[in-house]
Amino acid sequence: MPKQKIQQGRNWYVLHTYSGYEDAVAKNLRQRIESLGMEDKIFNVIVPKEKKIKIKNGKRKLVEEKIYPGYVLVEMIVTDDSWYVVRNTPRVTGFIGAGTTPIPVSPKEIEILKKRMGVEAPQYKVDVTLGSLVKITDGPFKDFEGRVSEIDKDRGKIKVLVNIFGRDTPVEVDSLQVKKI
Repeated sequence: MPKQKIQQGRNWYVLHTYSGYEDAVAKNLRQRIESLGMEDKIFNVIVPKEKKIKIKNGKRKLVEEKIYPGYVLVEMIVTDDSWYVVRNTPRVTGFIGAGTTPIPVSPKEIEILKKRMGVEAPQYKVDVTLGSLVKITDGPFKDFEGRVSEIDKDRGKIKVLVNIFGRDTPVEVDSLQVKKI
């Protein structure tokens, strides 16, 4: 008689996947759950993502980034057959756990993660203060240094006094285009 694994009840588990294939694994696993009739044991598959603001070609872009590249979350009841279905999904390298036994993620961590994923629009991050010395990292004034003279937190913009031809000239840049010196 095959040795039965201990049934731990419904929990969230972390799957390790080939990096870059998280969405493909999630889609494939959802199809396998349906085609193999595992809806009563495998309930949810999530690729944790969050929205971030990035600068691309001088313009702000809202992008979705994976919070944990190479990992997928699965809500399931671990039994021999559900473990087998998940573990044998293409591009899944294994569960996070001890040996072959998956270790559940605490409900508190899942709540924190869901909150992080649920944020619709990220806040502008302005981590400089008035008078601080900054280096411009992007745009037409790249590599110029100057002092912060104004901060517009609502728009995520900063005015930097840059020395151009011997004169301090105010230059407006995005808060993502500067770094503290």
